[in-house]
Amino acid sequence: MSDNYPQVKMETSEGTLTIELWPDVAPGHTENFLKLARQGFYDGLTFHRILPEFVIQGGCPRGDGTGNPGWTIKAEFNDRKHEKGVLSMARSAMPDSAGSQFFICLGRERCQHLDGQYTGFRKVLQGLDVVDKIAATPLTDMRAGSPVKAPTINKVTILGE
Repeated sequence: MSDNYPQVKMETSEGTLTIELWPDVAPGHTENFLKLARQGFYDGLTFHRILPEFVIQGGCPRGDGTGNPGWTIKAEFNDRKHEKGVLSMARSAMPDSAGSQFFICLGRERCQHLDGQYTGFRKVLQGLDVVDKIAATPLTDMRAGSPVKAPTINKVTILGE
């Protein structure tokens, strides 16, 4: 990718991630995420859904997958591949229903069907070991991906601001 992409630091209960955003393929999603980060929206939220070998999901203010920031954004499907470390916006069956929830892919094999169906808008540059640690969280319900104790997003900081 490019050194010109904005980057954020996401401090979690399991360690720190450095993430680049892709405004060239998802400008609305990038702007939305940066706006929420500046407001401290993500600080204190959890990774409420963990599906081993598939995704970890966070960014829900209710902590159960039903919350949003009070608005939704238009889908920006693009040609970025859903591979390990790629972050994409979670949504309902409606393509333009994303708001604040995102997921991080745990591998290409189980995520390739998401290409062109979900908006990939950023990627983990550093901290894939942290992603793996979150993915290994014990679950109370494997099918729903409900963690026994949900890992926390402690703080999201925009680097360079």
